[in-house]
Amino acid sequence: MAEEDYRKLSDREIDKELSELVGWRVADGKLNKTIEFATFIQAFGFMTQVAMEAEKMSHHPEWRNVYNRVTIDLVTHDIGGISNYDFRLARAIDAIAKG
Repeated sequence: MAEEDYRKLSDREIDKELSELVGWRVADGKLNKTIEFATFIQAFGFMTQVAMEAEKMSHHPEWRNVYNRVTIDLVTHDIGGISNYDFRLARAIDAIAKG
């Protein structure tokens, strides 16, 4: 991702973007969401799909998987905060989760 493609968002911009998403919040300076699936296999399959999308964007999540739960944190380390790319990936993650 080229530097000019993304930018750090203001608190006001983050609040506006959050109002358009379900289940996402800011925790420890990162976009955060936990998604629960019926089984471990479904959670792992979801993570695989997200990994492919993240690779296309060259923007990767911090995440954890415990059995059927996937906890995701999104932040743009290069700029030290939440960027438009984090919300772009959050929307892609939500679309994948809806299946």
